[in-house]
Amino acid sequence: MLDPHEPPSRTPPAAASAPTAEQVATLSPQPATTGSGPSAEQTGARTLLGTAWLRIRRSRVAVGALVVVALIMLFAILAPLLTSLEGQDPYTSLTGPDYLDEVDTPGLPLPYYRFPSPDHWLGLEPGLGRDLFARMAHGARISLVIALLSTLVSVFLGTVIGAAAGYFGGKVDMVISRVMDLFLAFPHLLLVLSLTPILQSRLGGTALDSGSLLPVASLVIILGFFGWAYLARVVRGQVLSLREQEFVEAARAYGASRRSIIFRQIIPNVMGVVLVYATMLIPTNITAEAALSFLGVGVKDPTPSWGQILNAAQAGNWYLSDPWFLAVPAGALVITVLAFNLLGDAVRDALDPKSSRH
Repeated sequence: MLDPHEPPSRTPPAAASAPTAEQVATLSPQPATTGSGPSAEQTGARTLLGTAWLRIRRSRVAVGALVVVALIMLFAILAPLLTSLEGQDPYTSLTGPDYLDEVDTPGLPLPYYRFPSPDHWLGLEPGLGRDLFARMAHGARISLVIALLSTLVSVFLGTVIGAAAGYFGGKVDMVISRVMDLFLAFPHLLLVLSLTPILQSRLGGTALDSGSLLPVASLVIILGFFGWAYLARVVRGQVLSLREQEFVEAARAYGASRRSIIFRQIIPNVMGVVLVYATMLIPTNITAEAALSFLGVGVKDPTPSWGQILNAAQAGNWYLSDPWFLAVPAGALVITVLAFNLLGDAVRDALDPKSSRH
């Protein structure tokens, strides 16, 4: 026990050791944890996602959209299995008088092969007599791969560039903001239409020039590169307010590098906005791929995609003889885009703490 009359010790206190990156991370505004449980950042992420999931489950529209999106993804993933069960493939042509009309409307499938049947679940494609179900299933894979990959490219570029503009400010922010304005000012569709053939010719003869890989890679690069500007502007606005928060100031005081602050402190706190934007950008890229393929600068025959199937139905005016050939790919596009849009709205409302509809 200390003697109250004894003078205090003059031994200097031990120097505090430099904080680790994990100690800095705990200063971000996340719920605290106790004991040996998960870190605050992991708990905060799970709490945010768990709350969002509960809100989504309360909405019948959101659950229905999620089910439709899941079924569409399964339809694309299981395309080889489904077409093998049907016994068809997307490239074999069935021509001749046993399958196609050669008198009244040459190239139009005969009535038995025009609509769903046990042998051809969606009928035959006019002109070349290819199985429409097989082409729709494999076309879903191409369309969704292009949409998802281009969305990932746009989200990565928009998040990093927007976070850098908001955090550094000054001349860096001014330059990046002017570049964003430039990208947003261009007519997007016309720019993509003009640059896609140029990029495909430049990629010719490279490792990407193999089968259907060339048009897929060119569309991913074009759509991804020109889709980041809007997200970057939104992220920049979020970061402008986050960079003055106490947890960022504390990270600076502890000597954390700028790169560490951006990627470990700031970007995790804007992921809600990024996730909402990503769910809204996927249907936009699906529609863009379909439009480019429909206009003849995207996926080319014989590679199936929903836009290319639309192009094939329109090129020979087959939809005038029977709207079924146009209704199948157009209906799939409408259902897919609508489901993704409804899911994006649900995610936005679920991640919005001020939402009063849940």
